Amino acid sequence: MDSLEAIFTRRSIRKYTTELIPTSIIHDLIEAAVSAPSAGNEQPWQFILLTKRDILDEIPRFHPHASFVKQAQQAILVCGDLSRETFEGYWMIDCSAATQNLLLAAHAKGLGACWVGIYPRQERIKKLKELLRVPDHIIPFALVALGFPAEEKQREDRYDEERVHLDTW
Repeated sequence: MDSLEAIFTRRSIRKYTTELIPTSIIHDLIEAAVSAPSAGNEQPWQFILLTKRDILDEIPRFHPHASFVKQAQQAILVCGDLSRETFEGYWMIDCSAATQNLLLAAHAKGLGACWVGIYPRQERIKKLKELLRVPDHIIPFALVALGFPAEEKQREDRYDEERVHLDTW
């Protein structure tokens, strides 16, 4: 799958089969995530791979939009590492780029994935920090639920000429 095809056909998948994800694919996803650009190349990210069913099942208890995580085979929590931040405020942008790379790599590898918003919701951050024993300088940013897809979604054409401006508004 080429880059544009991956971008155009990637959809949020919330239904998964019970097929296990090979470790080599997870490695590729994280390698894709860390290949994202970051301000000053500071790479202010950390990743927590979630594989235990009891942990995955706990997340929907405090996150109102994460019920489908109970079906996911695994999830990756993308976190911002404030100890690596040299350009204040950019860690969120950098972690967004890493999360998008992860989502595109998952799609290219035949997985279904869905970005579950964590940051800036303080109650979600707090609960994940407690559940996963995350240190103070690490901020849970985005959870990516993963699994082989049990649903298929078609490409959507989202291009809107009215939102494109040439040189000035």
